[in-house]
Amino acid sequence: MDLRNGFEIKRYIRTIPDYPKPGIQFRDVTTLLADPHGFRAAVDELLWPFLKVDIDHVVGIEARGFILGGAIAHELGKGFVPVRKKGKLPGKTIGQDYTLEYGVDTVEIHADAIGKGDKCLLVDDLIATGGTAQAALDLIHRSGGEVVAACFVIDLPDLGGAGRLREAGIKVHRLVEFEGD
Repeated sequence: MDLRNGFEIKRYIRTIPDYPKPGIQFRDVTTLLADPHGFRAAVDELLWPFLKVDIDHVVGIEARGFILGGAIAHELGKGFVPVRKKGKLPGKTIGQDYTLEYGVDTVEIHADAIGKGDKCLLVDDLIATGGTAQAALDLIHRSGGEVVAACFVIDLPDLGGAGRLREAGIKVHRLVEFEGD
């Protein structure tokens, strides 16, 4: 996919076979983030559709969503809210469980991070099954916030996460797709 500036993001994303287990093709964005032009192109293309959208917070999912979300929040002049794994945030939190293929995990945000009616843009590097993203969206809604959209560098459409978010009425913006898992 060539972007507005002609930079092809997909070729900067490394694929690591059989990680974290046999049969998985891990799509690694750290190679994209390490390239100054790649990082700039990814951030610019993720935020482009939202330049004139009313947003109060960019919400980033641990850990690569922090990197991308923080840069997007800075460029948009908005606040940043981290979604962290359970037990990593100080102070009062609210949590949301989500299902993994091998069990259940929990993500949290600070209880006072998002106010009623705050408009939020969710950011992460990749959407696969959508479990973590849906948990983060549930936290935003439980806080009284509204979700403007969710954006990702990579969509793995065969795993259905982006489709599930769209079915739930969430606008999904992604930069590239990788078929298969």
